[in-house]
Amino acid sequence: MLDVKRLVLLRDLADYGTVTAVADIHQVTPSAVSQQLRALETETGAALLHREGRTVRLTAVGAALARQSEHVLAELERAQSIVRSLGDQVVGELRVGCFPSALVPVAAPFVAALAERHPGLRPRITQAEPEDVVPMLKRRDLDVALHYRYLHLGTPAPQGLTVAPLFDDPLCLAIPERLRPAVEREGPAVLRDEKWITTAAPSSCRDVTLHACHSAGFTPVIEHEYDDLAAALALVALGLGVTILPGLLCGAPPPGVAIVPMPGKGRTTEVLIRSGSGDHPAVAAALAVLDEQAAVLGARASAPSSRGTA
Repeated sequence: MLDVKRLVLLRDLADYGTVTAVADIHQVTPSAVSQQLRALETETGAALLHREGRTVRLTAVGAALARQSEHVLAELERAQSIVRSLGDQVVGELRVGCFPSALVPVAAPFVAALAERHPGLRPRITQAEPEDVVPMLKRRDLDVALHYRYLHLGTPAPQGLTVAPLFDDPLCLAIPERLRPAVEREGPAVLRDEKWITTAAPSSCRDVTLHACHSAGFTPVIEHEYDDLAAALALVALGLGVTILPGLLCGAPPPGVAIVPMPGKGRTTEVLIRSGSGDHPAVAAALAVLDEQAAVLGARASAPSSRGTA
């Protein structure tokens, strides 16, 4: 019988490419990962890794076993879900990962509704960036994760997980009210001489800002960097620059800030779970509540396109 934990390490090596990356994900040492992979080779009686100095790559057998591991792990999740579903109530702990800009508009009302509907369930929110929730789900630190992708950047859907779309979140320009007429008449190109506000590198939000400005024919002068997307509106209100934000954050701009919708694709907000865990009572309850809220959240995200505050 093959050790499931070792299969997980092999699967992650296939996904992330290096022993060091797998060790970081599982918060162990690289030598511990290497030892477990060697033990898996002994269990299978086959060479799973081709070692070249300090680098490793999967053999054909190793790659095939890694692909099959996804099915094995999904079936184990389904088996656990079946056992849990035999109870009469939805109880226990549900760990929910959420990216920072969705904590207030999405995660808080979602968790409140879930707890009200299922008093025996204890949902817990953990803030995590999109690039962090995937490994957290895979190592079972989370049960459900709210995640986003910018479609026009070509960001692929996460591998090895079940992805369900929730709503589309359009992009908006947040600018001082004095600039609204020019932007609505000529587009983002008129902002080439303005100071810009965005997140620090590396980040997909910064990439979106650079992409939009380059598409408009200029390279932005980034004056201010931040971690909290919502804080950018306060900087715009003080006349310190302009920025691009998801519509979900632009529903109540401060006085003096105009919200102007941008054409094209924005970001898509998704819910991620481990494949096979969808029938787990707590996970199924969470998905049901999110599905009910998706339409409202999508409408809220799109609403800023018709608003601005003078």
